[in-house]
Amino acid sequence: MKHPALRSPRDKVGGLVYFGRMIDKIRLHLGGELPDDYRENFGSNAALDGVLARFLNLEHSEIVERTAEGGFDEEILEWCYQNGRRLNEGDLLVWNNFSSKFGWNDFATPTLERRKKALGISDRADIQTMSDLFDYEEGRRK
Repeated sequence: MKHPALRSPRDKVGGLVYFGRMIDKIRLHLGGELPDDYRENFGSNAALDGVLARFLNLEHSEIVERTAEGGFDEEILEWCYQNGRRLNEGDLLVWNNFSSKFGWNDFATPTLERRKKALGISDRADIQTMSDLFDYEEGRRK
């Protein structure tokens, strides 16, 4: 599925990957436009949205509430830092590397494999992570 309103999970806001994608999904949700495929895991602690919220020491619902108030991505990220925890360079390194490998030999691997099978791409050895899959599904990867 291609959904151009969502950024790649690899795009950064303030040096933090995935944050912009999470905010895009929240904005779509708030506008009643979040595609059905994204609703099941929206904010789930087993998906990157919930994992990132917890890494910031916040609940996903808190970030949804703040995003509803408006503002630029960087302003929302700063709010997260002020109300959760501020990430330092080491934290950014840990998160960015973790999220870039999410789905590769971890608890998200069964989901990745299930979704690849549903898309008829089980044989695609080059799609090893959830980021790879998202970029494939949304037309950023052939």
